[in-house]
Amino acid sequence: QVQLVESGGGSVQTGGSLRLSCAASGDSWSTSCMAWYRQATGKERDVVAEFDSDGSTTYSEDVKGRFAISKDYAKNTLYLQMNNLKAEDTAMYYCAADPCNDPTWSEYTYWGQGTQVTVSS
Repeated sequence: QVQLVESGGGSVQTGGSLRLSCAASGDSWSTSCMAWYRQATGKERDVVAEFDSDGSTTYSEDVKGRFAISKDYAKNTLYLQMNNLKAEDTAMYYCAADPCNDPTWSEYTYWGQGTQVTVSS
């Protein structure tokens, strides 16, 4: 059984930084692919950044150059460094993971409970 626990959210002023963490328990193969999603109030949950099984990363256009996703394999922990935060980054941030060993997979199996990020001017 995989559990994902996010931490590091909080309130910050515009232009500030936060670092989110997602600690994964269970078999590391179950979390070969990991990602950060976010959901603002009244909006759909959208992907922010992904960390693929081969170590490649992808970002949504609105966070490119400001956010950085990384993974500590020894700790099986995913991070999201968020710099130059904007008000529109305010959302609940979720960690997601999947074995991604099926070529047809399209949705992450495991999800954390989320951590709130609030950016104010």
